[in-house]
Amino acid sequence: MTMTSAQTTLSDSVTRTGAVSSAGNRARVDWVDYAKGFCIIFVVMLHATNGVSLAVGHEGWMGWVVAFAKPFRMPDFFMISGLFLARVIDRDWRTYVDRKVIHFAYFYVLWLTIEFAMKAPYYINRDGWENAVLEYLNSYWQPHSSLWFIYLLPIFFVVTKLVRQWRIPVIAVWLVGAGLEMTHLHTGFDVIDEFAARFVYFYTGYVAATYIFSLAQRALDNPDKTILLLLVWGAINGTVVFTGYSEYPGISLGLGLIGACAVVAVATLMARSGRVFEWVRYCGKNSIVIYLASFAPVPITRVVLLKTGIITDVGTISLIVTAVSVITPLILFWIVRNGPFRFLFERPQWARIEDKHPKTAALQPAE
Repeated sequence: MTMTSAQTTLSDSVTRTGAVSSAGNRARVDWVDYAKGFCIIFVVMLHATNGVSLAVGHEGWMGWVVAFAKPFRMPDFFMISGLFLARVIDRDWRTYVDRKVIHFAYFYVLWLTIEFAMKAPYYINRDGWENAVLEYLNSYWQPHSSLWFIYLLPIFFVVTKLVRQWRIPVIAVWLVGAGLEMTHLHTGFDVIDEFAARFVYFYTGYVAATYIFSLAQRALDNPDKTILLLLVWGAINGTVVFTGYSEYPGISLGLGLIGACAVVAVATLMARSGRVFEWVRYCGKNSIVIYLASFAPVPITRVVLLKTGIITDVGTISLIVTAVSVITPLILFWIVRNGPFRFLFERPQWARIEDKHPKTAALQPAE
């Protein structure tokens, strides 16, 4: 199948899902937003739960939820990120780099600087201002822990375009990606380690987009069967995770791919349910907003709850920290979206190299 025909098939598959809506000037596939919302909530949950557990010295019941989600939490996020790449991968390099590299670089630099500025007193008191500055500069080649996802995405976009231009067979690229994932590299350099662990999922989203949309369509058409299969998957995933086998080479890859497909199925059921899970879709539509701005409410909410002692159950505290840390960035977004601080979540014209007429929108949303 040629890339042109693949793009046509992908477009047809999107249309057949019957779940297309409008957001601004572009169509969105509802279940994709549900999937992104599902995953961003689990990402925030991870940071919230781990932070509370470290603070109190033991895990609560939310630790079980975080552990269950580990095999599929990030694989699905990366698979979804590659899902629509076939539509844009053949654009000229200038446009491609603007939208897939500079776009994310802008938000990485901006929010890295914001986070370090807010934490500067702590860093300076702990390490001295010289080491604090060095730690900030080091984050440009060793991704800052809370922002590593948008650091890695541009690398995936560029590598995928290059291997396509060099006409490297798809199966060869996928097998190399799968092999890298199974090595479980630990070089100490996060770019290398995370690339090895995640690229196969991103590339799978790109090359298997048509099949993923077909899977979503089948889930939409057969909800009862989908629920049954999800129950079976949940039992298998939980068993493998809680018996300690989920990190074994090959098993982690299988759990990641199957789990990502399970999230697609869950997302289609959410999309089918009407407005019951509309809040999950909204989180997915603004997942980058939550991702960028949740770093502050996570520790603040945790400290407030632990200091006041109003709630003592560790799992409940973790759940509240998660909820507040998802909602707070959205509130910030609502406050700034039409004002002078829009640049926090929308890329300004000066940060673009794409050849566009000045009449186009001056700001490009983080999504």
